[in-house]
Amino acid sequence: MRVLLNANDLVVYEGRNEVAGARAPQHQRRFPTRPAHYLEALTRERGAFPGSTALEQARSAGRFTPVHDTWWAAVRSAHGDADGTRALIQVLLLGRHMRHEHVVAGLAAAFRAGALTADAVALEARRAAEGDSPAPPAGHPRHLPRRWSNTRR
Repeated sequence: MRVLLNANDLVVYEGRNEVAGARAPQHQRRFPTRPAHYLEALTRERGAFPGSTALEQARSAGRFTPVHDTWWAAVRSAHGDADGTRALIQVLLLGRHMRHEHVVAGLAAAFRAGALTADAVALEARRAAEGDSPAPPAGHPRHLPRRWSNTRR
């Protein structure tokens, strides 16, 4: 048996024959799809993300900004469509544990530096987040020389 699940329906196959299925009620289909709910699946499906409903909804809601588009275009140009889109999805996954504005700031800083990797965006986003937080007290490991920062307090 094989089960196919997408945003609006579920279909069960035995061999090549459809044996069961269910479709989401019409009232449930009007709610926006959240790309974060299925980003990992989009990394496996070649070409699924660029034309996805979730991407269009994120754009119209302002969650996928021109900064996202600019960085994505540059990374696809440098690394190809598939690898560039996978890198973008890794960046979007940062939104699960970072504030949106920090991720956008990270994208902008990474783009300015010519850093076209998700790791570079994550680093810049963390820097943006640290800039928003109050300064730690004197003597905090962040203010100590590097060789002392790993010592016990």
